Amino acid sequence: MEQLLQVNDLVTQFRTAEGNLSAVRGVSFSVNKGETLCVVGESGCGKSITSLSIMGLLPSNGAITGGSILFNDEELTTKTEDQLRRLRGNQISMIFQEPMTALNPVFTIGYQLREPLMIHRNMTKNEASRKAVELLEEVGIPDPVKKLKQFPHELSGGMRQRVMIAMALACKPSLLIADEPTTALDVTIQAEILDLIDDLKRDMDMGVVFVTHDMGVVAEIADRVMVMYAGEVVEIGNVEDIFNDPQHPYTKGLLASVPNIDEESKTFDAIPGTLPNLNEKIDGCRFHPRCPFATDKCREQSPPAFSVGETHQSKCWLQEVNNNVESANPS
Repeated sequence: MEQLLQVNDLVTQFRTAEGNLSAVRGVSFSVNKGETLCVVGESGCGKSITSLSIMGLLPSNGAITGGSILFNDEELTTKTEDQLRRLRGNQISMIFQEPMTALNPVFTIGYQLREPLMIHRNMTKNEASRKAVELLEEVGIPDPVKKLKQFPHELSGGMRQRVMIAMALACKPSLLIADEPTTALDVTIQAEILDLIDDLKRDMDMGVVFVTHDMGVVAEIADRVMVMYAGEVVEIGNVEDIFNDPQHPYTKGLLASVPNIDEESKTFDAIPGTLPNLNEKIDGCRFHPRCPFATDKCREQSPPAFSVGETHQSKCWLQEVNNNVESANPS
């Protein structure tokens, strides 16, 4: 598969009264054309900040202070704001979690759909209007001509999210970043949106980075899965690897905390404790305060990413123990 995005050792920090705080710590991953990479983890683990770093949409006090982001072999971290603006909405698009905060409430749907087409595709207003109707039809919005004249508050949550998808795909981007786009939707609309994104991905041979905390969504749409904790990648692998053979204790905890409708028990396992604050200094593995398997080494040294297989990595000292056992007992 052709590689589309390569992120290497990405570090994103925020300037605060307490100094520079790292929200993303040495994150590395890649995305191929026609592939969906799901990024999972608790709220606050760095998923959205990683996405905003790629888009160049960090808040004013945020900055990329280390690492590399290669998109189609072009380095994004050194591009000017004007150069990034020409990429955004054109070659790279993003669907945000809450469309009411992403859509401008004072402009009609038609105006907001026409804008990227006129800017990036040099269409006239009439051409852009015709294309906007086609886009709304593609994402399953009924009576699209009428919808173009309406404002965001006049549409339901599901319709607004479909408009966001239409805007994101207007210029046929190579890479789509979806930041929890179905969180606020009911399960029926959620399933429709997931199917829509998956169908459009296949039709356009698009790479997708899908940010979510819902493991059910991951099981449905992911090709590969990246698990983040406290700004770091703790495990990455094919979706089958993550669900059938999870290696990191945090990944196991996430999967164990998902309710199972086939079990009669009314309780489910939860990961004890909470995510550390950005200003909290933790020696060794950042998960060790919540890990039931933590050893002295975990508390003192940060683990590297161990290879579990060709496409599977886990950042955990337990993997070193497992590797040593396998080496001592070759098959």
